[in-house]
Amino acid sequence: MSTMPAVGETAPDFTLPNQDGDPIALADLRGRRVVLYFYPKADTPGCTTQACGIRDRVDEYEAAGATVLGVSPDSVADVKKFHGGQSLNFALLADTDHAVCEQYGVWGEKSMYGKTYWGAQRATFLINEEGTVIHVIPKASPKTHDDVVLAALAEAASA
Repeated sequence: MSTMPAVGETAPDFTLPNQDGDPIALADLRGRRVVLYFYPKADTPGCTTQACGIRDRVDEYEAAGATVLGVSPDSVADVKKFHGGQSLNFALLADTDHAVCEQYGVWGEKSMYGKTYWGAQRATFLINEEGTVIHVIPKASPKTHDDVVLAALAEAASA
């Protein structure tokens, strides 16, 4: 498993399809801050809590000059269903071959109910206008995610 990009490193570039199948490239977002968050699976309780939290506070993200991108190893169809079902107002990206999850060091062995499997960890990366990682949350909590991310964005703005 590759390691997560550290603060001060350039965020690995990628292009993935969004919920509508349109390609989104990280490089195209230079000049804007990006909140890149990885989540395990569309339409599961924790991921829904996290996504709806962002949806409900999207104005605060926009005020901080940040574009939010959610990435999971789901298919475009699953991501589209989740996006529409929760009326999400930011892009979800489908990383079906989990190549981007691996680039960011979030693809790993997990266990639930005594079963071991491979999946995406819930982690968030804040990327500045130049494409540099400025904050990493290696184990994001769905309930506190927005508070932590928005506080880090505010701190970065005043630095």
